Amino acid sequence: MAAGLLLIMWQGLLPGLLSACIGFLGTRWLARAFDLALRRRRKISANDPAWSAAPALPRVTAATLVMLAPIGLLILGFSEAREFVLNAPEQYKELLDYIARTVLELRLKLPPDIGAYLPEGSGEVQRMIANYLRGQAGSLALTGRAWLGGLLFAYVGLIVGSLAAVAIQPPSRRPLARELRARIVLFGEAFGQIVAAQFWIAAFNTFLTALFLLFLLPLWHMELPYTPALITLTFVAGLVPIVGNLICNTVITLVGLSVSPLTALVCLGFLILIHKAEYLINAKVVGSRTQMSVWELLAVMFVAEAVFGPAGLVAAPLFYAYLKKELKTAGLV
Repeated sequence: MAAGLLLIMWQGLLPGLLSACIGFLGTRWLARAFDLALRRRRKISANDPAWSAAPALPRVTAATLVMLAPIGLLILGFSEAREFVLNAPEQYKELLDYIARTVLELRLKLPPDIGAYLPEGSGEVQRMIANYLRGQAGSLALTGRAWLGGLLFAYVGLIVGSLAAVAIQPPSRRPLARELRARIVLFGEAFGQIVAAQFWIAAFNTFLTALFLLFLLPLWHMELPYTPALITLTFVAGLVPIVGNLICNTVITLVGLSVSPLTALVCLGFLILIHKAEYLINAKVVGSRTQMSVWELLAVMFVAEAVFGPAGLVAAPLFYAYLKKELKTAGLV
């Protein structure tokens, strides 16, 4: 199992693994819901012999819905926001360039009384940050639309997970199959605890941020540029525990500073009020479900990011939660 997970990280297969888990758990959940609804409609007990052949229908229906849902969402996305979907890498390149210019012009953006307190050596730091951001923007420009290939690969993982969820289980298993199943069950539990909770936290953060950027700021005549990109970034970065919120907060505040210092203060106040509360909820939910403290999460994520890059930030909480489950099962922790 450890070798398999390392291979997934080295070969960049993490999106496929996560999608397979989502497809598996989503299909199982929908199948149970359809099964219960069908039994209630027909007033048949689950133990009734007349029900023996019926459970295939909920499973097939659930798998079909899970496999077709991304296609429907993609069609909807192309019909409603085709330009944004196709040109997302270019938009994020422009956003990073925009932030880099804001960092370089920091002394000019701030009020003179506050800008005077910036140390003289801060200009060099500003140039280093701006060069780093522009380097990341250049990387995005090179990728172009290649991210669509990653979406296709993730969709294949979703299909694999859905089909695995409806596969007929053999009546008995040999020792290797039993051990593999035990490992997969533990990994699935870790995924359900970490990723599922993080998904809903990210969705809630994105909803609040969208309300703030699309309605509150325009109401106060403080519209931010690149609003769709910022909302998308909030959701994607929100899937990474703790660190994702910090990244979103920094980016939105810098973009607000490019408009005016007052806008930056309003953005910072919103982020402190809402996102920091979500930070505490995040740490409490993820930590309580997996018996992991915040320092453990941060240490594992920083090490994984150094070894595997951004994918390590996403995988670290999941893999570490699975490792702790294995150690607890073996009675070692």
